[in-house]
Amino acid sequence: MKEPGKIDQSFFEHNILQYCGFNRNEVITGPGFGIDVSVVDLHHNMAMALTSDPLSLIPSLGLEESAWLSVHLMANDMATTGFQPMYGQFVLNLPEYFSNEDFSVYWNHIHCFCKSIGVAITGGHTGFIQNQHSTIAGGGTFITVAPKDQILTSNKARPGNILIATKQCGLTAVSILAKSFPNTVQQKLGKEVYDKACDLFHQTSSLKDALTAKGNTENIGEVTAMHDVTEGGILGTAYELAVASGNGLLLYNNAIPVGDVQQAIAQLFSLDPRYIVGAGSMLICATEGSEQNVLNRLKAENIEATIIGKLVKKEEGLKIIEDDELKNIVYLEKDPYWNAFFDAYKRGWN
Repeated sequence: MKEPGKIDQSFFEHNILQYCGFNRNEVITGPGFGIDVSVVDLHHNMAMALTSDPLSLIPSLGLEESAWLSVHLMANDMATTGFQPMYGQFVLNLPEYFSNEDFSVYWNHIHCFCKSIGVAITGGHTGFIQNQHSTIAGGGTFITVAPKDQILTSNKARPGNILIATKQCGLTAVSILAKSFPNTVQQKLGKEVYDKACDLFHQTSSLKDALTAKGNTENIGEVTAMHDVTEGGILGTAYELAVASGNGLLLYNNAIPVGDVQQAIAQLFSLDPRYIVGAGSMLICATEGSEQNVLNRLKAENIEATIIGKLVKKEEGLKIIEDDELKNIVYLEKDPYWNAFFDAYKRGWN
């Protein structure tokens, strides 16, 4: 049995990276560890960016929240290019007990969330599967077309870039845990913490963060790369970005933004908020000297942003200053959120 969650770097490199079909020269950016999108050259200085993710259908969250995650987690990946998604393909493998009424509610939310961010749904596949009890209801792909020389990817970060994180750690994990185990969270931490954790759910979109950080044509070159915070949290995402771009990394632990609510719920579930899935936060690489411009743009849109480190030369390693000591960054192959969720379920938390 495999551990729940995304595959690790070793599995990817040994079982997928070497087996990616026909080699087409127009593929500028293909599959890669720590890379959110693929990019295909369309010539005449235009390119197509693509990203895929699972679709969520989580009964403990509800149909609207599941649809939100399905749309916005893909949009977050595309946001790392500095452009919003334009087209969407959806493959729905739904449980046979899913009623027509529930389908209508779920799909209407998918439609509304896509419409709100400018995504045209262009096709896909819909079916009902016997004995389908997973919280994954299929998969989707978002596509956008943009000037080739303006599309950002995480492998474009360079030594000396200043690393900025938007919002705070653990937004997704904490909000889902609170919504999934409401009685336990309220009994142990109080209703105020529970309510605030639930409110974090709709901060899990980082599309506005990324588009604001990149700015307009006058700001081209100030941001070199972005990577959205998903499994592995801020520490894992920063590590991935450095590896993807072939750089070293220096993080300042005291600067990493951790809210009181995330700290409380993470502690309840025996988690480190720096290492848990945190969609809604975006890591942004700014050229040295441009970081204040990026921070000012984000502040003007009321988006919290913090400098948490910088990219350095590869030979300097992947380090974090913690308790006044320079330490190696520990990369967790599996996000501990998954085990925490299932352990709570097995213990009968509700």
